[in-house]
Amino acid sequence: MINSFRGINISSKDPERLVSFYKIVLEIPILEDDENYDGVVFGFIKDAPVFWIWDENKWGKSNEGPVCLVFNCDDHIKTYEDLTRKGVELNPPTTAPWGGKELLLTDPDGNKILIL
Repeated sequence: MINSFRGINISSKDPERLVSFYKIVLEIPILEDDENYDGVVFGFIKDAPVFWIWDENKWGKSNEGPVCLVFNCDDHIKTYEDLTRKGVELNPPTTAPWGGKELLLTDPDGNKILIL
């Protein structure tokens, strides 16, 4: 039966642009690269859940709509300032109804990114 969670597949019609966004703008580590921007693996710890970016033009859709990826940061104000300096459009951090700080933005393909 199921014994672990591997990660999330994200299909993109422009995988090079999407890979660059996560690698350069958000500075998410690439664990396994592909020179054709197809099957690029992003994550923080080997053998922990990851997300893959696939070339939708080659493989078709692996997801049926936008996904929401959730990340953590140490300092919401600094993260907000860093992202706005890189040209990302987003609102300042807010306090969620549950009491935690949140930053919400979207990637170039319209997937939501929530930074806690």
